[in-house]
Amino acid sequence: MKRIILFFAILLPALAITAQEAPQMPLSLLKLLTAGNVINRFYVDEVDDGKIVEEGIKAMLKKLDPHSTYTDPKETKSLMEEMQGSFGGIGIQFNIVDDTLYVVRTTAGGPSERAGIMAGDRVVTVNDTLIAGVKMERSDIMSRLRGIEGTKVRLQVKRAGIARLLPFELVRGKISTNSVDAAYMVDKSVGYIRIASFGATTHKEFVAALDSLKGCGLKSLMIDLQGNGGGYLSAAVDIANELLEESNLIVYTEGRLSPRYDHVAAGGGRFRKGNLVVLVDETSASAAEILAGAVQDWDRGVIVGRRTFGKGLVQRPFQMPDNSMIRLTISRYYTPSGRSIQKPYGDSIRYNDDLMNRYNSGELTTADSIHFPDSLKAYTKRLGRVVYGGGGIMPDYFVPLDTLRYTKYHRDLSRKGSVVMAALRYVDTHRAELKEKYPTLAKFDAEFEVDSLFTAMLRSQGERDSVKLASEEEFRKSLVEISFQLKWLVARDIWDTCEAVQIFNRNNDFFKKGYALIKQRRQDKVLTREVK
Repeated sequence: MKRIILFFAILLPALAITAQEAPQMPLSLLKLLTAGNVINRFYVDEVDDGKIVEEGIKAMLKKLDPHSTYTDPKETKSLMEEMQGSFGGIGIQFNIVDDTLYVVRTTAGGPSERAGIMAGDRVVTVNDTLIAGVKMERSDIMSRLRGIEGTKVRLQVKRAGIARLLPFELVRGKISTNSVDAAYMVDKSVGYIRIASFGATTHKEFVAALDSLKGCGLKSLMIDLQGNGGGYLSAAVDIANELLEESNLIVYTEGRLSPRYDHVAAGGGRFRKGNLVVLVDETSASAAEILAGAVQDWDRGVIVGRRTFGKGLVQRPFQMPDNSMIRLTISRYYTPSGRSIQKPYGDSIRYNDDLMNRYNSGELTTADSIHFPDSLKAYTKRLGRVVYGGGGIMPDYFVPLDTLRYTKYHRDLSRKGSVVMAALRYVDTHRAELKEKYPTLAKFDAEFEVDSLFTAMLRSQGERDSVKLASEEEFRKSLVEISFQLKWLVARDIWDTCEAVQIFNRNNDFFKKGYALIKQRRQDKVLTREVK
């Protein structure tokens, strides 16, 4: 019960209520305090008041909106590490294969590489705790590997061809996490940058990638925000500032107790001229939608893909005394034309099922299934094009989901994770051979083919995952798309995400549409700002 009292002792000052003013406190808060006191004093069994407080907070937030959330101390720590762009760790990328941590690659110059840990190694114990073969959660494994920079961690590692376990003692170092995970020149003038999320270092990473591409002759740019769930508002604003003219409104926020605040481009951006395409899909959200909305509203470039998620609520973090956190919605995002990004909410079940409802209604397969009332109509700032509010950013060019391209067998394999697991097993078995045979990505791309051994491994994995194959004909139909997927997954494990994305994009309908638009840009009034 002390925790309950402590919680409210901290909460009440935030609400401008002192102990002397308690008799005048709102009845609802008085009821909550009374309920906690009654439970603590009279309930038949011993009460875990810490758990009651946590569940109470979650229940209160659930009644507000889908994005006001609570995270416990462990979840908060992990979240902050991801957003800050660095953490204390040993510098490995890993996957879990047969309940065992399998090292995919080590971070260049990181603690693991310096100690001699290699791709393909399996970590068996961490600080004498067995993590292999015990079905430990991925989050629990990560919490054991991560820690304060400068602290030590002991590992025992199984390496192919060596019977005994290899002992390692590493000193945790600062490990950077990149949110800009791919950047390359598609041809002599068209560049591509993929932003996976918006964190504390995203703008710095974006500028570095952009400057590098400009040094290679960049004239036109594709920014890929597919699957980007958002992050820091400031990161999206800073990147928009690189694209827009001075004094252009980027986004504004406004709420019941939060007065309107305008985020405006300062000018001097690195890519204010030049053809621009932004790729989005139905999972692009929040900060990704802010960037896409600003580009669209100022007719700075075209948006290609499918209607974005529609997450336009602003959360402010409130730190709790035990290092847990409440992220409370305090205002809404609006694009420069005045459109609210947030889609309607109320019933949390219907809200969470929105993407499935979009699929069932045909919205993901045909643009004609999407209907906006005239009351949501707005106009872009430069050309006066019609755009709509009401939730998410509707692209200028729609890319339909090709439901005929994938068989049921392929969809089931992907849903169960069988394709990814088969690729991991294949690389694990053939890593040395692959590196020797394909010393460069170009050689791998030109010569590698998914052979019968690989497909047998995939089928076996599917059987282990209870994926049913209707017929051999279905397998033959599935093989073209599956083979391409397996190839880029192998490339991602042998090289890195940036290089693998180059293979993936050749079969990505969003990328192909965006690239085609840039090459025929004179047919679109928005795509006319060539770099001189």
